[in-house]
Amino acid sequence: MREVTIVVNPTSGGGRAAKALPAFVGALQARDIRPVVKASRDADDLRGLVAQARDAGAAEVVVAGGDGTLHHAVQSLAGSDTALAILPIGTGDDNARTLGIPLRDPAGAAAAVAAGVTRRIDLAEVTADDGTRRFFLGVLSAGFDSFVNERANRMTWPKGKARYVVAILGELRTFRPVEYTASLDGREVRDGAMLVAVGNGVSYGGGMKVCPGAVPDDGLLDVTWLHAVSTPTFIRVFPSVFSGSHVDKPFVSTYRAREIALDAPGQLAYADGERIGPLPISIQARPAALSVIVPAPAA
Repeated sequence: MREVTIVVNPTSGGGRAAKALPAFVGALQARDIRPVVKASRDADDLRGLVAQARDAGAAEVVVAGGDGTLHHAVQSLAGSDTALAILPIGTGDDNARTLGIPLRDPAGAAAAVAAGVTRRIDLAEVTADDGTRRFFLGVLSAGFDSFVNERANRMTWPKGKARYVVAILGELRTFRPVEYTASLDGREVRDGAMLVAVGNGVSYGGGMKVCPGAVPDDGLLDVTWLHAVSTPTFIRVFPSVFSGSHVDKPFVSTYRAREIALDAPGQLAYADGERIGPLPISIQARPAALSVIVPAPAA
C-alpha cells in the first residue's frame, strides 16, 4: 500500500484542519493510500517534518495549511525531487488557487494526490537587507498592503478575511505613497508608488489578482507597480484587483524580470503573507525549483 506523509498546521484557517483533515484522510484511504499525519508545533517544526519526509526519499509530502504554511514548507523542498502536495485549509489559499488545487474540497484534493500528476514550477528567492535568503511561492509585496499585513497581525478581532478589511480601512487613514527605486534585469525604474508587488503566482489576500499575468513556470517574475494616487482614487480602483483589471489603469505599470532589486524609504516586504523585513531587498527567479502535485487534466 502506498504511504503518504501529511504535515498539518493545526492553526491554519482558524482551526479548519479539524474539519477538513478527517475527510481528506478518509478519501485517501478509500484509494488504498495509507496517510501518516504529523502535526507541526510551529514554523521551524513544520520545516523539519517536511525535511524528514524529503530525506526519507518520499515522492511527495502533503502540506495541510494556508499560504504561510506552504511558504515554510518550500524552504525544505526547494531544489529537491520530493513534490509538494497541498490540502488548502488556510484563509486565503492563493497558491493553491494558482495551481488549480480544489478549495474547500478535501475529496478533490485527495484525488489530486492519488493521481500523482507532477508539475515543475519556479520559485522566487528573496534576499533581505540583513542578508537572509528565503524562497517564496506566490506574491511578494511592499507598500500599502504590507502595512495592512502589519496592522492585521496586531489585531485580535475580527477573524478571517474581515480582519484584513478592517486593517485596510485603518491603514488608509495614515498611509502615504513614497518613491521606489527598482532594478529590473538592470533597467532602473524610479517613481512614487502606493505598492509594488512581485508575483511568481497570480494572487494574494484570498483572490486579489495583483499579478494577473503571472505564470509560475515561465522563468520570470511579474511586477505590478501602482503609482502614487489619491486615497479616493485608490478606494475606487481597489475592487478591480479581484478581476485583475486594475493593470489596465493608466496609473498601473507592469513589468517582467528575472532579477529584481527594490528599495524605498521606510517600507516593508511580505511574501506569501509572511514578513520578510524592511527594504532594500533583491529577488531572483529560480526556474523549475519545485515539484508540485496538481489535479489530473480533464479527460
